[in-house]
Amino acid sequence: MNYRPIGTSDLRVSEISLGCMSLGTEAASFERMVQQALDLGINYFDTADLYDKGLNERLLGQALKGRRQQVVISTKVGNQWRPDGSGWDWNPSKAYILQAVKQSLQRLQTDYIDLYMLHGGTLEDPIEETIEAFESLKQAGHIRYYGISSIRPNVIRQWVKHSRMVSVMMQYSLLDRRPEESCLDLLHSRQVSVLSRGTVAKGLLAGKPPKAYLGYSAEEVARVQHRLHELAGPGRSPAHLAIQYVLKHPAVASAVLGASKPAQVAENAAASTSSGLSAEEWQLLHGLLPPKVYEQHR
Repeated sequence: MNYRPIGTSDLRVSEISLGCMSLGTEAASFERMVQQALDLGINYFDTADLYDKGLNERLLGQALKGRRQQVVISTKVGNQWRPDGSGWDWNPSKAYILQAVKQSLQRLQTDYIDLYMLHGGTLEDPIEETIEAFESLKQAGHIRYYGISSIRPNVIRQWVKHSRMVSVMMQYSLLDRRPEESCLDLLHSRQVSVLSRGTVAKGLLAGKPPKAYLGYSAEEVARVQHRLHELAGPGRSPAHLAIQYVLKHPAVASAVLGASKPAQVAENAAASTSSGLSAEEWQLLHGLLPPKVYEQHR
C-alpha cells in the first residue's frame, strides 16, 4: 500500500481508503471488513454522523478498538437529524458543531478526530462562524485538522480563501471529470488535498452494465468501459485503472472507496499495488469523452 500526505498536515493516509457508509449495520460483518482493510494496509477510514443516525460511527469505533494509534479517522458534521427521525436539516452553526463533535467522539470511542469535515456547504452559510468552530475544536485538541465535503466550486473557493482546511472530499472519476476544470489545480496550488469519492461511478467502472450517467449516454459509458477492459491485464482490473486515473492527479491524496463484502475490500486495496497508468494510457483515457463542467454553484 502506498501512503500520501493530506495537505499541509502531518497525516499520511493510504491512497486507497475505506468509506464506511456501505459496510452495513451488522456489527460482526462490519468489524471483519475493517480488520481486513487494516491487514491490507488501509489506514484511513471515513464515516459521518449522518450515516445510520450515528450507528456507522459507533460500529467503526468498536471495530477499531485497540488499534486507534494505527489509523486516521475522518467524520463529518452539518446535517442535523430531526428529533422525530423523519429526516435531517442543514446546520453549519458553531453551536451545533460544538455539540455534535462530543457525540461523534463518544460514538467513535476516541479522544480526538483526525479529520473533521463539514458535510456540505452553501454560500449562505455563516462561514466565519463555522471556521471558528473548527479552529476552536482544533485548539482544544478534539480534532487534529478540518476540511469540507463539497463539489461546489464557489463554496470551495471561499473555504480556500478564508480557512486553514487541509482537504476537500469530492466526487471525481473518469465519468465525472468536472473537478478538473476549476477545483483540482486550485486546491493543489494551495496545498489542500482531495479525497476522491465516487471513483468507480456507482460501479459502472467496476463491472456493472452500462447506463446513462451524469449527462453521458449509455453508449458513451460503454466506450469508457471497453477501453478500460482493453488496457486491463493480469493483476490490473478495469476498476484498478479507473482508480489509478484519479490517483494520477497530484491533488488527490486518497480514493475513498466503499464496500459491502470482503471481496470488494480486497479488490479495492489491490489497486494500490497494481501497475500504475503510464502517461500514454492516462492521456488515452483522458481523451475518451468530452469533460462536463459544473453548471451550478460556479
